[in-house]
Amino acid sequence: MPAAEDAPASATEDAPPATSAPVAPLAIGPHTVTPPVVLAPMAGITNAPFRTLCRDFSGGQGLFVSEMITTRALVERNEKTMQLIRFDASETPRSIQLYGVDPVTVGRAVQMIVDEDLADHIDLNFGCPVPKVTRKGGGSALPYKRPLLRAILREAVSNAGPLPVTMKMRKGIDDDHITYLDAGRIAVDEGVTAIALHGRTAAQHYGGTADWDAVARLKEHVPEIPVLGNGDIWSADDALRMVRETGCDGVVVGRGCLGRPWLFADLVAAFGGTGTAVRPTLNEVAGVMRRHAELLGEWIGDEARGVIDFRKHVAWYLKGFSVGSQLRKQLAVTSSLDELDELMAGLDLGQPWPDGADGPRGRTSGNNRVVLPDGWLKDPYDCAGIGADAELDTSGG
Repeated sequence: MPAAEDAPASATEDAPPATSAPVAPLAIGPHTVTPPVVLAPMAGITNAPFRTLCRDFSGGQGLFVSEMITTRALVERNEKTMQLIRFDASETPRSIQLYGVDPVTVGRAVQMIVDEDLADHIDLNFGCPVPKVTRKGGGSALPYKRPLLRAILREAVSNAGPLPVTMKMRKGIDDDHITYLDAGRIAVDEGVTAIALHGRTAAQHYGGTADWDAVARLKEHVPEIPVLGNGDIWSADDALRMVRETGCDGVVVGRGCLGRPWLFADLVAAFGGTGTAVRPTLNEVAGVMRRHAELLGEWIGDEARGVIDFRKHVAWYLKGFSVGSQLRKQLAVTSSLDELDELMAGLDLGQPWPDGADGPRGRTSGNNRVVLPDGWLKDPYDCAGIGADAELDTSGG
């Protein structure tokens, strides 16, 4: 399936609109985001090629954020990190998500972005639940330390100049250590432009059900700035329902678009009040798969490495389609575009979009243990011993 504007008529079907009126645009500093839809930063996923696919299907509408960039790696000009912050010339606004634990390093990274015109918008990561991040006190662990959160936000905003600074967070570490309302108030105090809330704790990882009521409570708590909801948005109807039920100003879409970048075409239509939905055949899905692999090769500068990186997406693209186990295994180990073409030619390409393929995808398991620095939970105001040595030295997945 080609870009959204070129999608064949067979790729769409009418679906009952979930709302009768378009949803208002989202203001992120000087940037107007229409519809109010943001691609969530996902490590190893939301690189320039994937952002290109999603943006093409949206017709350039929405906001598409880079995968997580560590502030230490940025200021040290790590080679991989410098590649990850490359944006296509058509990307506007350019949006970078930063991860950091040390306020000074975060401030230096933000100043570098401003001085070298590397982006138009900076998002700060306080939501990542993976052990390599939380064991350093970063990601979803960090808002528990209120003074540290405030210091990082202050450094970021004060060094950002004209660039808007937003943040993404979770409800807290676990049900006994909920932080999102305190964190939201600190963010407003320090000049953050908007907040995205994933309605899960770090302990939940991606399991269970996202708490949309928490999104509503945060919106009531910080009415001064936009609040975006994140979690369990698998379809455009889910996105509209979240806005309707929580009063949030927009949505952040993550796992729902894995192997389904055309979800952004659905979102544009739904937020515009039309309610059409893309339902590609397997032949059209294969076309997107081929383009995705090709874009990765061009971006990396090596066809084989691009196809190898693409392998992680194969199961997501083929979710619900009838594909033999042997062919799935072969597709998962391919290393050239010619081989990919040959294998996909063996698919039953006439298959219609499968029933149920719009549901959950990606990681759905929970994890009840959050790896934290020793003594992290003893005192939310004790930030002694946290410094530059807690910074990660690499970016992305």
